[in-house]
Amino acid sequence: MPFTYSRTVRFQDTDAAGVVYFANVLAMCHEAYEASLAASGINLNAFFCYPRIAIPITHATVDFMRPSFCGDEQKIYVTPKKLKDSEFEIEYEVFTVERVGKEIPEIQETCVARAFTKHVCIDSAQRVRSPLPLEVMKWLSQWSREGEKVFDDLETLL
Repeated sequence: MPFTYSRTVRFQDTDAAGVVYFANVLAMCHEAYEASLAASGINLNAFFCYPRIAIPITHATVDFMRPSFCGDEQKIYVTPKKLKDSEFEIEYEVFTVERVGKEIPEIQETCVARAFTKHVCIDSAQRVRSPLPLEVMKWLSQWSREGEKVFDDLETLL
């Protein structure tokens, strides 16, 4: 089950045409990624600030379906997937949430962008690949579509 992150598009997210600037979509996705880590109990300061193990992004891609504008309510669905013992990818689906209908309002979600980031775990000092830490395996298990598969791998680590 993916992690769901809600946010409002801010003026600072947009360009001169009033549309969300393309690079800011990745910033929004990273914001959702950080929120998913925190929701799993990961201390963000310890995770990102000079850790012994680092998990940099090695690839990112975004496909845009529709424009987003200042004031739009959004939901970003974060779905990680383990690829190898030292790497994972995250799929982000960015939706605009609208209320439609006057008498009986209904919530409608429209996909505006889909993004992917690939992450590789490394030993910060030696700059070589390292197995994913236990806390990341737990995070993968919590939000991955294959949570059960990741959980089996997690049990072998314990």
